[in-house]
Amino acid sequence: MPSTRNYLEYVLENLEILPDISYRQMMGEYIVYYRGKVLGGIYDDRFLIKRTPSLDILLPDATLQKPYEGAKEMILVDFLDDKERLIKIIEALYEGIPLPKSKK
Repeated sequence: MPSTRNYLEYVLENLEILPDISYRQMMGEYIVYYRGKVLGGIYDDRFLIKRTPSLDILLPDATLQKPYEGAKEMILVDFLDDKERLIKIIEALYEGIPLPKSKK
């Protein structure tokens, strides 16, 4: 089941406190970027973010889910309305993700 545009808008509204949030639609789902780095995405109306060692420490009891069959587990963001916590988590995630490799 592809994600709905309404859920995308809900996630983006909660992330608007951060600069440079963008997204790209891909096969009925949405990949979410922060300052050019992939944070995660919206899959089946669930906002999932990448796992990093720092997030495993900050969110030890996080719910892990696979965005689709065969994928690595990601962290389910079930605290979108807690903006302070959301900023802290997204900033920690951003620091733990390498910049994308440039295409030649």
